[in-house]
Amino acid sequence: MIFQSCNPATGVVGFTRPAWTPAQLESCLAQMRVAQRTWRTTPVEDRCAGLLRLSQLLLAHQAPLAEAICAEVGKLLPECHAEVEKAARLCHYYAEVAPSLLTPQAIPTLASRSGVSFDPLGVVLAVMPWNYPVWQVLRFAVPALAAGNGCLVKPAPSVPQTSAYLAELVAEAGIAPFAMAWLAPAQVETAIVGCDAVAFTGSTQTGSHIAALAGRHIKKSVLELGGSNACIVLADADVPLAAHEAALSRFRDAGQSCNAAKRMIIVPEIAEAFIAAFVAEARSLVCGDPTDPRTTLAPLARADLRRLVAAQVEDALLHGAVDVLGSPCPTGAGFFYPATVLDHVSPACRVYHEEVFGPVATVLRAKDEADAIRLANDTPFGLGASLYSADLAKAEALAAELEVGSVFINRHTSSDVRLPFGGVKASGYGRELSEFGLYEFVNVKTYWQR
Repeated sequence: MIFQSCNPATGVVGFTRPAWTPAQLESCLAQMRVAQRTWRTTPVEDRCAGLLRLSQLLLAHQAPLAEAICAEVGKLLPECHAEVEKAARLCHYYAEVAPSLLTPQAIPTLASRSGVSFDPLGVVLAVMPWNYPVWQVLRFAVPALAAGNGCLVKPAPSVPQTSAYLAELVAEAGIAPFAMAWLAPAQVETAIVGCDAVAFTGSTQTGSHIAALAGRHIKKSVLELGGSNACIVLADADVPLAAHEAALSRFRDAGQSCNAAKRMIIVPEIAEAFIAAFVAEARSLVCGDPTDPRTTLAPLARADLRRLVAAQVEDALLHGAVDVLGSPCPTGAGFFYPATVLDHVSPACRVYHEEVFGPVATVLRAKDEADAIRLANDTPFGLGASLYSADLAKAEALAAELEVGSVFINRHTSSDVRLPFGGVKASGYGRELSEFGLYEFVNVKTYWQR
């Protein structure tokens, strides 16, 4: 197996490197064990000092790191800069909060002294995706490292340059128990056996396989999987705001985000107004070179991803959906796909049930508010949802009925380092970010003294 960059805007192959041999994996696991044993006994304040150094290094290397992301993932260059900046904020956040969160807690009982302490689990294997090769790696790794764990990261095959660059910065920050593991798929189970827990971000299908391997070997796992977030717009909503935010969420990163708004669920009273405003937003997008400041819609990351999106759209059209924009798929170099809005989507369409990882929005017309909630929940996924209404009390009541990990009222779905992130149903289990993400990879140890 080869880890290989291919520029999504040009199709030109760049950075390559081979997968490890079995001996290289065995050697790395042994080195990680040694490094983690030292790291876990390092005072938490010193571990957090390393995170602060990493935060500073990320900002110092922001431009070349963003350029590497752009060349391998194809996202707009400003989006790549934003990813690096957000990762730096993540490091700073955990450096500030980890010492207090990891302080042993006294819990009064009949004992003279009792409570809990928070011990690292050991070495955590992370199998990571391609779409946010800096943010998603550090979203898992930073709290795990703060808690005293080691982190062995298998990067996605298409982002070797960014991954190698990130590993260099972590090493420069003085954080020893961290390594990129250049593994072929067949080596993942060996790595799971050699580690103490597993984190996975990616598709539901692959996540199910990883979870099965982790379960077979009794390893703790956290899964952040796919999403098909609903954007629910009620009759009393600010329609221009909802349309603008929905378009921002759907078409950002060329639609290649698990947490993007993918299904626009609208009630009859505002249906035509919302569709007109949303289509206007989509029509204004400019598809092109992601390094060009005039470009507002980036290419997809790979040719196979474009073929999948095209097949999903073709199936929807065969089953009665209407392509409101009707833009042709660009030809020539690169993996571009046009902004697409599918109206009158029904359960007969694949896009009704599947996640669409590209700039394609589906419109589901609800009969009323109750039907809007039904449609929102009628999906295998449960990552996030947004809901637009001027009646905040009603919005909160309806939000309680949504089967998702997060709900945003009058704002598009996003993530914040201070709030937990994760899903339910086929979107996975466990949480990242906030104190909840820190506690995922610790042993909460009870102590009791007579």
